[in-house]
Order: sequence, then structure tokens, then C-alpha cells
Amino acid sequence: MICRRILLKLSGEALMGQGDFGIDPAVINRVAGEISDLTAAGVQVGLVIGGGNIFRGAGLARSGIDRVSGDHMGMLATVMNSLAMQDALIKAGADARVMSALRMDQVCEYYVRRTALEYLQRGEVVILAAGTGNPYFTTDSAASLRAVEIGAQLMIKATKVNGIYSSDPVVNPNAAFYPRLSYDRVLAEGLQVMDTTAIVLCRDNGMALRIMNINESGALMRLMQGESVGSLVDKGE
Repeated sequence: MICRRILLKLSGEALMGQGDFGIDPAVINRVAGEISDLTAAGVQVGLVIGGGNIFRGAGLARSGIDRVSGDHMGMLATVMNSLAMQDALIKAGADARVMSALRMDQVCEYYVRRTALEYLQRGEVVILAAGTGNPYFTTDSAASLRAVEIGAQLMIKATKVNGIYSSDPVVNPNAAFYPRLSYDRVLAEGLQVMDTTAIVLCRDNGMALRIMNINESGALMRLMQGESVGSLVDKGE
């Protein structure tokens, strides 16, 4: 395996499958199975899941809800997704823990970095929920922060597209695919990879970022075995 420890960021939308809302059991069970295979192969996995399939704080704010309240609702949505993934992982044969940046002791553990590292070293999947625990920060930024905190060798953002393109490939079939980019080029060209805070945090801490399609079965394992999957964002040449 090329990485001993990774941070995997899943969008909430990726869990919807072909639906418009919620969680598709077939999708979450397949993803859980692939993550379980990684842990069985010796890869330590930290996992951050967005909440866009349930609530998105910024969107709620645009509809008139106070932004801080909306972001807190979004954080709770990530906890719901995290609990669902924990259940799917356990059924797939992996040990898993949900650790939240918000205190909710009857539901899951409070995030403490040292404890999270102990779980990772024991081979448990650590699902890091509730973002950073602060409004105005996306789950992309939370994923970058947690990747740095846990000492991940690679951060993987699993989306519905095969990597980074010059424009939306769904809208523009002639969009150019970028197999590798520097952090600065992503920022300069305003490519919709992750939000600016997340990219800058990766850049300033030398955290390599891989963008890949979560719907491509087996892609995670192939990536860990050294195959070039998706797009790589790093310091560049």
C-alpha cells in the first residue's frame, strides 16, 4: 500500500445515489465495503462526510434562516450521515467510531485528536463528524484540518466526477481533464475542487489531495495499490 493513513472526504450528495434526498442503502453499503477492504489491507482511514444530502447551511441561509443556525443544522446532518456510515461499516466487518466536533455524548464521542490517533492505530475507521464545530467553515475545510491533525499521508475527496476538469464535464463534454495540478493553479484558476480555505490549508501543510469518482467500483483500492486514479493536487513540478 502506498499510504499507511488517509483522510477520505465524502460529499453527502454522493450517498444519495440516483435519489434527490437522503441515503441510498446500496451506495453506502458499497462504499462501506470498499473502506472495510482498505482497513483489512492495513490502511488507517479517517473519514469526513458532508451533509448536503440532508441540509446545507449556506443554502438555508439564502432562504432566510440565520447563517449560524443553518450551519449548526448542517453539522447535525453530517452526524446523521456519520452514524449511518458507522452502522454500514460495522456490518461490512470494520470497526468504526464516530467522533463529533460538537458534544453529544449520548450519540457519539467528542473529538479529541489523541484519542482519534489511538483508534486509527488500532485499525478502526474514525468518522469525524460535525465539521470543525464552527459556523462558516465547510466540511471540505474540516476535512483538510483533520487530515493535517491526524497526520494523513493523503487526503482523498470522493465525488461524482472522475477528477478535475477545466469546467463542468456534465455541462461541457469538451472540458479538459487535469491529471495533476498545483495548489496555486487551482486557486488562480478558481477551479471548483474544494473551497479556498481547504486548498490553502492543504497547500500550507503540504497535504497532497486526490480527487476521484466514488461511483467507480474498486477505485479506492487501486489508488492505494499505486494506480493513478482521478486528479492529484500537490505542490506541482
